Amino acid sequence: MKRSAALASLLLGAALVGVAPPASAVASCGYVWGSLPESAPSVRNAEVVDVRAGSHPCFDRLVVDLRGDGDGYFVRYVDEVHHDGSGEVVPVAGGARLEVVVVEPVAVPDGLHLADGGLPDVSGFGTFRDLAWAGSFEGQTTFGLGVRARLPFRVFTLDGPGSGSRLVVDVANRW
Repeated sequence: MKRSAALASLLLGAALVGVAPPASAVASCGYVWGSLPESAPSVRNAEVVDVRAGSHPCFDRLVVDLRGDGDGYFVRYVDEVHHDGSGEVVPVAGGARLEVVVVEPVAVPDGLHLADGGLPDVSGFGTFRDLAWAGSFEGQTTFGLGVRARLPFRVFTLDGPGSGSRLVVDVANRW
């Protein structure tokens, strides 16, 4: 009798192991990001040529396309974003503001569309609320990224496509 009870218990345990967890448990984002400033030094070998944005299930993503091997950035939460050169406050909608500084200049004339409202529309994103041009001055380019709240983020660079590179800023949809 003890043997059959042990065998039944073993079979029941094996059956339970094969049961899939609810979909909500599988879709966990598992963030290990934070909200402190992030930066990397630059060798200034690139130029900003475009900016793109996308919305993912766990985060929103800003991508700054660079012509050349770009690697420098400063990204941090600020009370106000200031225009490069003039220091004037740049209006950025949202519950919190990220100052995204790419330590590379804008490629002219490619970069002119950025200053003239050629930035991606982030309305309807889960976390992003606004993206504003804050200028390019003395070898650096600044954007104001309005987000829903002060949420975790990560920043990194990627090589490609071709001889270009990309600066990526991901902001989590929740803590």
